[in-house]
Amino acid sequence: MRIMGIDPGYGIVGFGVIEYSHGRANLVTAGAITTKSDMEFFSRLRVIYNDMQGLITHYRPDELAVEKLFFNTNVTTGIDVAQARGVTLLPAIMQNIPIYEYTPLQVKSSIVGYGYAEKKQVQEMVRNMLHLADIIKPDDASDAVAMALTHGLSLGTRQLMKKYEESAGKQGGL
Repeated sequence: MRIMGIDPGYGIVGFGVIEYSHGRANLVTAGAITTKSDMEFFSRLRVIYNDMQGLITHYRPDELAVEKLFFNTNVTTGIDVAQARGVTLLPAIMQNIPIYEYTPLQVKSSIVGYGYAEKKQVQEMVRNMLHLADIIKPDDASDAVAMALTHGLSLGTRQLMKKYEESAGKQGGL
């Protein structure tokens, strides 16, 4: 199974693709889509959309994992990030690729085992899990790979739940 993780933004969109095979995750690629701060906002969205469309077409993920957004203070920035997130996900939506959302707390818990872990701890665990020589850079790409790994780790749980639900249905429930 090929999973693409996305760390949304409008200045930098992190992406990472991992391949799960025989219970092991392997890094396919990681990087970032960047837009210049002096670009008009809608031009930035066009760059993000076009680049994401190219990545989806080239890497052909089976599923996509993305950070679930929440905002505390700056509503304007939140709206801009939400718009960028929408155009980031649109190529996957148009190709009927299932999309799953995870909070930063869920990612940190899944990768490090502690929901309030520091970014460096998450990066180091991602490096270890994928048997890499160095941590993934930039940070946004590392976050996206952590998102993809989190989704991959949840696959086993989801498959077990599906089997349980199917067997419970055959037996008339609990």
